[in-house]
Amino acid sequence: MLSQKARYALRALFVLGAHTGDEPVMIADIAEQANVPRKFLEQILLEMKRRGIVHSHRGKFGGYTLGRAPDDIAFAEVLRVIDGPLALSPCASRTAYRKCDDCKDETTCAIRKVLLAVRDATADILEHHTLAHALADEKPAQKRRHRTN
Repeated sequence: MLSQKARYALRALFVLGAHTGDEPVMIADIAEQANVPRKFLEQILLEMKRRGIVHSHRGKFGGYTLGRAPDDIAFAEVLRVIDGPLALSPCASRTAYRKCDDCKDETTCAIRKVLLAVRDATADILEHHTLAHALADEKPAQKRRHRTN
């Protein structure tokens, strides 16, 4: 299940990705536009900064910018940074593999086989869906909202 923290992270990235220009976006503006509590957002942005997803800029007009182009920021990366492995069970994880304590033989475990398939399908979708895709999907929705207001 996607955590609220991961939702907040993605919404903050949508704000940064939609921001045109090279000027950093102040954290207060990101929090307001993404509808994320500022204190929580600070922790999220710090985690993403450590991984190079965002950059911070100091000073009076400081704030945050994307660390890479939106095409180079996959949903899978963001979710791994914020929530950890994509797999539903440690035995199905590629990044945090661990044998289940109660497993008799993981090579024949029917549960693991299904969880590996789920993990692979999920990872395939999330690794190929980037921030750029999400921003492109947002633009038509924004146009429809503006027309109806």
